[in-house]
Amino acid sequence: MLRVVVLGAAAGGGVPQWNCGCEGCRAARNGGPELHRTQASVAFSGDGENWFLINASPDLRQQLNATPQLHPKAGALRHTPIAGVILTNSEVDAVAGLLSMRESSPFTIYAHGKVLAILASNSIFNVLNEKHVRRQPIGINEPFEPRLTDGARSGLEVLPFAVPGKSAWYLEGKVHPGGESGDGDTLGLKITDKATGKCFYFLAACAEITDALKAEIDGASLVFFDGTVWTDDEMIRCGLGHKTGKSMGHVAMSGDDGAIARLADLKIGRKLFLHINNSNPALLPASAERKTAEQAGWQIPADGTEIVL
Repeated sequence: MLRVVVLGAAAGGGVPQWNCGCEGCRAARNGGPELHRTQASVAFSGDGENWFLINASPDLRQQLNATPQLHPKAGALRHTPIAGVILTNSEVDAVAGLLSMRESSPFTIYAHGKVLAILASNSIFNVLNEKHVRRQPIGINEPFEPRLTDGARSGLEVLPFAVPGKSAWYLEGKVHPGGESGDGDTLGLKITDKATGKCFYFLAACAEITDALKAEIDGASLVFFDGTVWTDDEMIRCGLGHKTGKSMGHVAMSGDDGAIARLADLKIGRKLFLHINNSNPALLPASAERKTAEQAGWQIPADGTEIVL
């Protein structure tokens, strides 16, 4: 049985962001905790005991403490049910949480070689002692079975595939440690329970919805999809930045080329937006944008949401 827990649903900075006074952040500060979101990550398990994370957000310590499924087992002095972390990109909001996992518990980091090269080039990640924390490269369109900490099979299959995107913003104008050619900076994942055949897709960053991507996710039971901005020029119009969503590697929710319209003809069981920026009005339960998204069959998940397939 495949279990998925949303650890965080927000984009970088979370909601409320520490230095932001936009409408969404003000509402989160002044309203109830149901408006709060931490930075995007999910955990999944095939047996309910051993878990894998997709990305490690800067809020990871808070997320782990808030998720009973990921607590140490009763009576153990040191223990974690987390067997591995799968990275889909090298942005700060996907890798910074790794530094909160430096207390010598064994687990494996799975990432494309370009992402591993970035980790290797930054000595701060050496706090993850490779005697305990393995770094395993993964290849595009090369399925693999993540292993438990004792080397046993997990019964799960992970298929990484290339998604239109970009390298981390902090590398703009700099030499990429993993080289400039080829894909690998942005991945989507298909996670399958080999015993039941149930699967879900994770795409927290996507700059363009291609026909090939649509064909890949059509018929899925569950899809987590990039919901960073409502409109492509949202950050500019809100006075919060000077970049479009697409230039940051994120497709908008709305518009003819947005996720709602482009994926409307697909047969997907459950569609959840993830990596939602604090500027996105769809975060607000009473907004017209939230109503539009929900009428199109999309959900805006709360942190802690659990889905069983």
